Amino acid sequence: MFTFLLVVQAIIAAALVTVILMQRSEGGGLGVGGSPSGLMSARGAANFLTRATTILATLFVGLSVVLAVIASVQHAPSSIDTSLAKTAPAAPASNSAPPLAGGDPLAGAAQSIGNAAAPAAQAGNETVPLAN
Repeated sequence: MFTFLLVVQAIIAAALVTVILMQRSEGGGLGVGGSPSGLMSARGAANFLTRATTILATLFVGLSVVLAVIASVQHAPSSIDTSLAKTAPAAPASNSAPPLAGGDPLAGAAQSIGNAAAPAAQAGNETVPLAN
């Protein structure tokens, strides 16, 4: 049904483009002259093309909404696939030393890894060369 409505949408779009191009514009357009009396007079053709444009545009927009609704209902997943879900990593062993008295939590972790001396904070920038 979706494919059928999609083909109908394409036919309506082509007809809409054709009807719009047939209308007479300020620059002359592609309007085809008709007999001076009856339905195909200049005024009758203009009224017919205007009505046809309105009807085709309404059908086009309405069918677009219907196709969008059908597409969202048909292609919606019925359940969530959890086969690729990541599992939480195992918690690391908690054999780290408690933080130092200075309140630096990273100092205790650095000592538990094997760094015997964590770098101490320097008072000044003596080791950083400055440009003169």
